[in-house]
Amino acid sequence: MGKYLNPFSHPSKDIPAGFVVFLVALPLCLGIALASDAPMASGIISGAVAGLIVAWLSGSHLSVSGPAAGLTLTVAASIKQLGSFQAVLVAIFLAGLMQIGFGLLRAGVLASFFPHSVIKGMLAAIGLIIILKQIPHALGWDANFLGDENFLQSVDQETTFTEIFKAYDRLDPGAMLVSIAAFGAIFLWNRKWIKKHQFLSMIPAPLMAVLAGVTLNEVLVHFAPAIALSDTGGHLVAIPALGGPLGFFSQLPTPDWSFLSKPEAWEVAISIALIASIESLLSLEATDRLDPERRVSDANRELLAQGAGNFICGLVGGLPMTSVIVRSSANVYAGAKTRLACFVQGVFLISAVLILPATLNRIPLAALAAVLITVGFKLISWDILKKVWKSGFEQALPFFVTLIAIVATDLLTGVAVGLVFGLMIVIRMNHQSAITVVSEGDTYLIRFAKDVSFAHKPSFKRILASLPADTNVIIDGTGAHFIDHDILEAVSDFYAAAGQRNIKVTLKNLRTKRMSAWGGVQHGKLQKPTIGE
Repeated sequence: MGKYLNPFSHPSKDIPAGFVVFLVALPLCLGIALASDAPMASGIISGAVAGLIVAWLSGSHLSVSGPAAGLTLTVAASIKQLGSFQAVLVAIFLAGLMQIGFGLLRAGVLASFFPHSVIKGMLAAIGLIIILKQIPHALGWDANFLGDENFLQSVDQETTFTEIFKAYDRLDPGAMLVSIAAFGAIFLWNRKWIKKHQFLSMIPAPLMAVLAGVTLNEVLVHFAPAIALSDTGGHLVAIPALGGPLGFFSQLPTPDWSFLSKPEAWEVAISIALIASIESLLSLEATDRLDPERRVSDANRELLAQGAGNFICGLVGGLPMTSVIVRSSANVYAGAKTRLACFVQGVFLISAVLILPATLNRIPLAALAAVLITVGFKLISWDILKKVWKSGFEQALPFFVTLIAIVATDLLTGVAVGLVFGLMIVIRMNHQSAITVVSEGDTYLIRFAKDVSFAHKPSFKRILASLPADTNVIIDGTGAHFIDHDILEAVSDFYAAAGQRNIKVTLKNLRTKRMSAWGGVQHGKLQKPTIGE
């Protein structure tokens, strides 16, 4: 299960890491709200609920929750379908109740059915997507919101690759200088002499990257304003004027409870509950693989936590949330040790938006892009790719298929494709090892090394058809606990025709495999064959 750590045992690691995650989460919350056609305050309150409440309920020590890019299209379409975001809040409320039900029914067991090769492929794909999506921001092209992970971008209808080509046509020297400064700070802060320093080692490299980017841009504002990044160009974090605590909370919409009895709201709720639950379980599995302590999270508890979060978001006007791998990855690589880091990012998120919006609006998106690109390279490092390649065909194929499918479509579609390929590999490997054939002289032994089902029937019949005439054939079912009726039918057919080719057939331990007697498989006037022991 991994080593349990008290949530307050590593504040020197968790608090700085929480601040780094806050810097990443803030523009994501705003961008996802924008793409969902929802109020900006709804994205912030969802991230705050995730940090302040869900962090303590979660089944994971390091997973970070919040509004998810994977639900933007669902929310935007639901607003159009139901007519208002207030109606969608009722669906979010209901989805939370459904997720709580999933947790009580222990549906978290589904997380165990995601093969490691697919989860590894998902992590690598997320890493590659982060890199590709952040390149335009690092170069100064900020037309798309920071959290769009789909291949076809919802805001400008560009694809991941055409957006990069556009960015190269519109290079911004100020953004490039800020990106270089941020990358330089990360490189410097990962040097051994920094890590050995007692005080400096407590400051995460991503935080220094943001500070370097802000500092350089402020210098450009004073000495080279022509190339300095500004809010008019959309190059800075843009927190809307919310009018302090009272103004912020007054902007939060309230649910329209008249939709509680309308079937359309329940249909939207089911969609949100299913998508949010699957994405959360995927993110949970992926975060566990990144955890240096190798802790195994409780998937059922995670569903309960996500359900509680969405239940509250529906009541207070927030966007639907999931466990999100981008923020969770940033949390791990910022040095977080416990769930306190996620709580801290929630505290910073709500506090900074209410108190320091003007200060936060000085952060260049190019600096945040440098932080995220660094996270992306850690998720899809060359060492990871080499290990997967060396692990063999049955691991490498689902990994690369999942990676390519997610990059070319979206998270859920890509994982589904990876699972299908993983299943095909399992069936192929099972076919190869379930039935073995050995021979000595004119005697052939066909052994069922494991359970055999109807899926093995074609290959089994090919084996029987390839046996030469004038031989002795032993079919041994000792190694199988289950032999499908279709396989026994094939044995019966083979036995009936064996005399025509002068083949003597002996059966071993087939009677006990789903057969009370050989009479369970009839074939014309076939008499019960000899069953060797």
